[in-house]
This record gives sequence, structure tokens and C-alpha cells, in this order.
Amino acid sequence: MCRNIRPLFNFDPPATHDEIEAAALQFVRKISGSRKPSKINEAAFNAAIAEIAAASGKLLSSLETNAPAKNREAERAKAKARGQARFNR
Repeated sequence: MCRNIRPLFNFDPPATHDEIEAAALQFVRKISGSRKPSKINEAAFNAAIAEIAAASGKLLSSLETNAPAKNREAERAKAKARGQARFNR
């Protein structure tokens, strides 16, 4: 799993189009094995990003939960604390 892909569901405020597109970009980079495509593959790379972002946005808008929405800042603080605990031994 790509480290830069973060959960996007059940946050207040909801995930933005830019966040969804960034996750799609990371996913395409991971499965293609390349950070930047060659000129000949650029159109296919960009089309894949757009398709995955659209599918991800559709998925996120159709998911339902009874759990309360998570706060982005609180989740970011928890992740930072986990990282510090992990790397500052």
C-alpha cells in the first residue's frame, strides 16, 4: 500500500476532489511502477488517474456509516504522535 494514500471516508469536512485525485495519482504511480510516465504513456497515465479519481469519488459519496465523522486535525495529531513514538525510541 502506498504510504501517501490516506483514508478519505467519514471525515468532516468530506474529502475534496484534490485529495481524491492525489490518492489516485499515488495509486497509478504504484501500480505502473513509475513516478512520471514517458511521453508515449502520458495519455494512458493521465486517463487512468482521471478514471480512478472518478470511481473513488463515486465510492466515497455512496458509502454510509453510523459512526461519527472524524476530525481531520485530531486524526493528524494522532498520526504525528504515532510517528514520534515509532521513530523516537
